[in-house]
Amino acid sequence: MFNIFHYDLKKVVFLSFLILLVISCKKEFPLTFSEEIITSEDHAIIEIVYPKASGSELVSNAINKSIENHISNSLNFDEEENSISFKDAVNIFNSNYIKFTKEFPESSQKWEALVDGEVVYESPDLICIAIHTYIDTGGAHGNGSITFFNFNPENGLLFTDEDLIKDSNLFKELVQKHFIKHIDKDDDKSLDNYFFEDDFQLPSTLGFSDEGVIILYNTYQIAAYSEGITEFTIPYNEVNSILKIN
Repeated sequence: MFNIFHYDLKKVVFLSFLILLVISCKKEFPLTFSEEIITSEDHAIIEIVYPKASGSELVSNAINKSIENHISNSLNFDEEENSISFKDAVNIFNSNYIKFTKEFPESSQKWEALVDGEVVYESPDLICIAIHTYIDTGGAHGNGSITFFNFNPENGLLFTDEDLIKDSNLFKELVQKHFIKHIDKDDDKSLDNYFFEDDFQLPSTLGFSDEGVIILYNTYQIAAYSEGITEFTIPYNEVNSILKIN
């Protein structure tokens, strides 16, 4: 009788140890974000600020790769490479600026590449990072855009819209309803002023915040440049039934 009890006790102790080990491992390698800053004023003005993930190596590497590739490709606007380092991207941007100054020595315009990123939403189901890029290469005005990246916290891979939305038609109808409500604040505006008689379209990327789903259309995506960015948020209590995530 004593031997059986002793054996069962050892099993309980061993299982408890395994549970504590799993919990401690999870606590030991949480996914956290720190602010990464890269600047250069050797030729063009380059200022890059973005959240860099650390913790689980598999997850953080996947997230960082997606963000860094996007930023690098934003600077590398005339090359065919899909993935280059920050250093190469900065060098390419500076090289293009030097070529520009030689071709147009009368121009006093200095090129700028400004990038600002932040984690706008984080939960066990989804991490949303917004990257705002502003590139000015001497035209009448610079080009700015905001891109949302929705990551799976379990593997660091990007969610597609199909991964996030149950019914794309219902979601589009809901977004259109809120879009019309948003532009109705200005009695002179209608959908035709934004989509130029084309069918209503969803934005290229969706964002998430504590308040709800962020709907954002960048400059040039819809309407005239003077309209700027069109942005509004759909509360979760209206959209939860259409989402695949909590």
